[in-house]
Amino acid sequence: MAALLTDARPASDAVSAAVNALVRARQSHRCTPAAEVPLPDAEAAYAVQEQVAHTLRWLVAGEPGTWKIGVASGALRRTHARLPPAGVWRSPAHAADWPFNLRGIEAEIAFRLGREITPREAMALEVRDAAAFIDAMCVSIEIADSRWTEGLKAPALNVLADLQSHGALVLGDWVPFAPRDWTTQACRVAVGPRPPVERRGSHALGDPTQLLVDWMRHATHSGQALPAGCVVTTGSWVGIVDAMRGDRVDAEFPGIGAASVQL
Repeated sequence: MAALLTDARPASDAVSAAVNALVRARQSHRCTPAAEVPLPDAEAAYAVQEQVAHTLRWLVAGEPGTWKIGVASGALRRTHARLPPAGVWRSPAHAADWPFNLRGIEAEIAFRLGREITPREAMALEVRDAAAFIDAMCVSIEIADSRWTEGLKAPALNVLADLQSHGALVLGDWVPFAPRDWTTQACRVAVGPRPPVERRGSHALGDPTQLLVDWMRHATHSGQALPAGCVVTTGSWVGIVDAMRGDRVDAEFPGIGAASVQL
């Protein structure tokens, strides 16, 4: 992760404009056009993430955080965002009063870090070894949202700056982590009165633990260790399922657990 911007390292005009737009959108609960604040590259998008978090005082140094990893289809490009703690809830959750602009449902698996990992350890890790740092897993429901007028169709860098279209995260009960055959893992999501969505082995990488090294390296890039207790959710198994205010959402991964939220 890029270091937090300070007065000694002023943000570019593009970063400043995007930060101001997103802060206003979050404070007013009104969307703003992404087209008016284009970003030049991923470094700028991550700088926006951090500046918005700093401005809105989301993060406390040294405390375990909650993160998300995104996996783009096709090239399978990985992206990362640290999530505002106020929007991370335990299941069963009630979100009728939460100010969503959109309600896109993603059923995921989240992992919890069992011990601290330093930047040096993260850089030295092989993909196959990262799961050794995980002590627990749970079912998670991410509710996708956007502060951009263009919604989920905003330019990719603006989406990344806006925490990858994150709205809120619901975590089910933790169970001990153990290796499993993710290619046979079933997933079932029910949203309101509509027929449930059922998938099997449908994570974009086949195995969500394959994303852990990328996350650990990104999250320790500033030189700070990741403390034990950090949580990361690892991408949807069902794409995005549209939901509406008033819907109940239930996600189940047999053999792992379930989570629910009332919208």
